[in-house]
Amino acid sequence: MPHPTTNDYLDEYDRELDEIVAACDGDVRSALRVLMLVNEQLEHILNCLNAELVEHVSRQQRRRTLH
Repeated sequence: MPHPTTNDYLDEYDRELDEIVAACDGDVRSALRVLMLVNEQLEHILNCLNAELVEHVSRQQRRRTLH
């Protein structure tokens, strides 16, 4: 199956943005606020996962050093 073109991705983004704006009663500012809050939450999750990964790698390296 061929990969979607860039235009397909942009069309999908437009549809999703339309849905978000509609969910915010057409208020684009509210839609942006929602997207920014979601982005902030995702960044927090990513930072937590990254910290866990760093800790895991560090533990693995300490175990190898001890053995």
